[in-house]
Amino acid sequence: MLKTLMAQVKQYKWASLIAPFFSAMEALADMILPLLMAQIINKGINGAGGSGDMQVVLQYGGLMILVGLLALASGFIAGRFSAIASTGFAANLRQGMFERIQGYSFSNIDRFSTAGLVTRLTTDVNNVQQSYQMLLRVCVRAPVQLICALIFAFSIHAELSLVFVAAMGALLIAAVFIIRKAMDTFSRVFKKYDDLNASVQENVNSIRVVKSFVREDHERGKFSKAAEAIYRMFVKAETYVALNSPVLMGTIFCCMLGLSWLGAKAIVLDGFTTGGLMALFNYVMSILMALILISMVFVMLSMSIASAKRICEVLEEESDLKDPKNPKQSVPDGSIVFENVSFSYKKEGTGKPVLQDVHLRIEAGQTIGIIGGTGSAKSSLANLIPRLYDVTQGAVLVGGSDVRDYSIRALREEVSMVLQKNVLFSGTILENLRWGNPNATQEECKAACVLACADDFISAMPEGYDTYIEQGGTNVSGGQKQRLCIARALLKKPKILILDDSTSAVDTATDARIRRALREEIPQTTKLIIAQRISSVQDADKILVLDNGRVDAFATHEELLATNHIYQEVYQQQTRGGGDFDERMGEA
Repeated sequence: MLKTLMAQVKQYKWASLIAPFFSAMEALADMILPLLMAQIINKGINGAGGSGDMQVVLQYGGLMILVGLLALASGFIAGRFSAIASTGFAANLRQGMFERIQGYSFSNIDRFSTAGLVTRLTTDVNNVQQSYQMLLRVCVRAPVQLICALIFAFSIHAELSLVFVAAMGALLIAAVFIIRKAMDTFSRVFKKYDDLNASVQENVNSIRVVKSFVREDHERGKFSKAAEAIYRMFVKAETYVALNSPVLMGTIFCCMLGLSWLGAKAIVLDGFTTGGLMALFNYVMSILMALILISMVFVMLSMSIASAKRICEVLEEESDLKDPKNPKQSVPDGSIVFENVSFSYKKEGTGKPVLQDVHLRIEAGQTIGIIGGTGSAKSSLANLIPRLYDVTQGAVLVGGSDVRDYSIRALREEVSMVLQKNVLFSGTILENLRWGNPNATQEECKAACVLACADDFISAMPEGYDTYIEQGGTNVSGGQKQRLCIARALLKKPKILILDDSTSAVDTATDARIRRALREEIPQTTKLIIAQRISSVQDADKILVLDNGRVDAFATHEELLATNHIYQEVYQQQTRGGGDFDERMGEA
């Protein structure tokens, strides 16, 4: 874990070295000051037969000013570079995690919830950033301060300094107890952040549904439950941490009483100096403060270790999909072959395949319709073609070669998908369209929109293709969003076009216009149309009927009407106005 994290320090290595160096300098300077103060009292004020020596006072006073300035300058430099190093480290962590996520396959993403990834990129990174900054400053300053104070204290009076040893023992015992109790709670509390973020994300994304069903009270209750769980766990952890203060103050009072009593006896009986006793009083504070800082560092580390582990899970996650050693960089045509394909999702962990023994042969340029009930694995089958997932058994061939033999980028450049969940990004219509081709001209974007039957409504907008799309496409209708996504896919000029239930929100007339345009304008492109309406696929070259992850039939519309009972039932229901494929599945 440490190696993974330190690899993200990168260009901030020098800042990470400069900060602790000057922290040590600051601590050393601070520890010299009490010695100089003791010399002022012993030699300057009480020296020269008790009459004092102003020259000595000025001499040591000047040294104190110089050492104090050195401490201030060192503290400033240490603070500056620790801030640079920690914020840079956090920025690198976020960038590294984000880049890692971009390289994930769908199966990798399935292992992490969206809310969990957001928490790791925000809350967990913030925790690690604060701990790293504390490590650069306190984890160097506190030990140096502790060691120097002990050395100087023993050099002044070894027997009196044993009071410090006793105090250190008491504080260390208390610190171990506090850290163990707090660490266990902190390690669990950050997992609860995922539940909280999930609640917020789900509510914001579905706010229209929440309001339409008047479920605000329910959502408030769900959020309050998640927030209350975090509150209770943090209170428990912080209660243990709060014990630091009374333990520290109690130890300081005991040390002060012990030093006052023993120091007074040493002055009266052994000739110990007043300046030496005052220096010891300063060192007792320095030693105890160093110990409490060290204990606080361990408490902070206990909070961040859980976060660090979660960050490393993302950074160390290896993508399930990788390019072969010598990948093919071009796809010759849009032919598709499924050879004895079976597939199951790793996340489910049941071992039950969602696709079983699929054998298909699709020629380049063909239009293939795919129908099936919910859960029949229509989308799963389509996802295997651009290698969003890898098959569990068998092989998928595109252009005559196994998809695993291609460069992933080259393969996906030739396979354009309009997913079941249509996604638009904040920006203008043109900017969204150019996701398909960043170099597309406005004329090419317009031509794609004409094919997708989107040009009419875009032209009717006041700003046309420069109309701004809100995040998630909330200012366009579902049908408009679908047509924009189809146009975006067409701009890639792919060899294979997959439409995953992508015209469900448009009327049948517009659906027919889109299918006719695709058939006439891009005849060389292989088209796979996943739909619930038979009218959307009946003019396809062939129609694939899926049932529970198996191929039930693969033939033309006429052949299916004559031979396939599933297709016959669906067709009869839909021509009677009885509903879609899912309704047939419900009656079966």
